[in-house]
Amino acid sequence: MTEMPMVPLGPLNVSRLIVGGNPFSGGSHQSAEMSQQMRDWWTVARIKETFAECERLGVNTFLGRGDNFIQRLLNEYWNEGGAIQWIAQTAPERKSVEANIRQIHGSGAKACYLHGGMVDGIFRDGDPECLRPWVALIRELGMQAGIGSHNWQFPLRAEEMDLGCDFYMCCFYDLYGRGGEYYEEEDRQTMVGTIRQIDKPCIAFKIMAAGRNEAEPAFRFAFENIKPSDPVCVGVYTENQPDQVAEDVALTVRLGGG
Repeated sequence: MTEMPMVPLGPLNVSRLIVGGNPFSGGSHQSAEMSQQMRDWWTVARIKETFAECERLGVNTFLGRGDNFIQRLLNEYWNEGGAIQWIAQTAPERKSVEANIRQIHGSGAKACYLHGGMVDGIFRDGDPECLRPWVALIRELGMQAGIGSHNWQFPLRAEEMDLGCDFYMCCFYDLYGRGGEYYEEEDRQTMVGTIRQIDKPCIAFKIMAAGRNEAEPAFRFAFENIKPSDPVCVGVYTENQPDQVAEDVALTVRLGGG
């Protein structure tokens, strides 16, 4: 099989397929029952086995929450010889964003971005200038800095403001703008338009609408519409699809290899 394509994220060499952490943390974006099933399935041992499989297949990057569970999990995996690199999402439940960023840095993250729901709320109802010192802190600590968003307008506004982002996390669906789990085709069409306007790396996520879209058409749409330098972030849930990692890798190699 052809090797996994790699793209730059500043000085980082990132696999074009990034494994996402929502399922590992029990975030299904479908139902409370499904989220509980994910928590039951994703033991620490299974997550570490999946990290190792990702690395064997060329996926060198994990994107997950900057909470205690993920930090302890990665510490254990790295101590056992694993090498997957971590892009961290700030944990919105933490009282201090600054303290969370410092903890994330101390736990070995190579990049960090501000949680998309928090960012969206600030752009809608607050003063986005408050994001600037947090982005600056991430960069001062030596990590690549970004913000997440589910709305196509906000990354463009961040660029106009010159917030200092090195990259953007761009959701294909605006979950917060509609007040719930609504996945509308117009959202991904407008978001890929935004991605193509921004020269910096944009990591596309929720490309499968949290499992609602079929894999091959979803990957095909993403790779045909984002920039060749942009990765995708996809979570996996292997209880009923044990070959899901290999299938996602094969789709990325075939459709996203340039």
